[in-house]
Amino acid sequence: MLILLPPSEGKTAAAAGEPFKPDELHFPELTAARREVLSALAQVSSSPEALAHLGVGASLAAEVQRNTRLQDEPSAPAHTVYSGVLYDALGYRGMTPAQKRKADDAVVVISALWGAIGFADRIPAYRLSMSVGLPETGKLASYWKRHLPAALDAHAEGHLLVDCRSSSYAAAWAPAPERTVVVNVFQERDGKRTVVSHFAKHTRGELARHLLTRRGKAPGTPAALLKAAQEQWTAELVPGTGRKPHALNIILAG
Repeated sequence: MLILLPPSEGKTAAAAGEPFKPDELHFPELTAARREVLSALAQVSSSPEALAHLGVGASLAAEVQRNTRLQDEPSAPAHTVYSGVLYDALGYRGMTPAQKRKADDAVVVISALWGAIGFADRIPAYRLSMSVGLPETGKLASYWKRHLPAALDAHAEGHLLVDCRSSSYAAAWAPAPERTVVVNVFQERDGKRTVVSHFAKHTRGELARHLLTRRGKAPGTPAALLKAAQEQWTAELVPGTGRKPHALNIILAG
């Protein structure tokens, strides 16, 4: 089982530590592409129009300025740098050592800056969204869509993929649909279902934690994933097609 996560918008910067080392990140096939994005991001972030180009407000000016020196910034494991609703619900810090090792092996974060990284890879905090376009790369979702298959297709072979990504990050890589399950979260009230954004992030984090901390064998099929989810939630499985992944729908009471 592999769990695909998006990064968090906000990042927790490391207070101290060595800069990241490109050759120690997972998926070395992406090293050249990462270098290109790092260079383009540093150039954009040093321009007078940096905030507008990156789609952020003046309150994030310091984070944008940090983008110009990422190769010298302190780094920390990705599970520490990424924060926010989903990562709080996943609760890596409160896991046992064995559960943390399982998470380090199973979680892959799809990133606008790095393409894809392992959960324990050491990275600096940065500010960049997959929806942004950079002068040297164009739209990042399209850029990574050209590069990620060479790095991730073989890594995903033989695994069930639990896809907890948001739509912009899902656009960057489409794994084989027959072994991929997209996680959707709905709220049901008076028989009517609605999509929920905040609770979706939280629930996806909770699902990831449940899969990483529950006893027994990790689910290897969509049906096994449904059974695991039903240990905690009301859930249903919508079978995929030859071109469309399966969908796990988690239903929250209104």
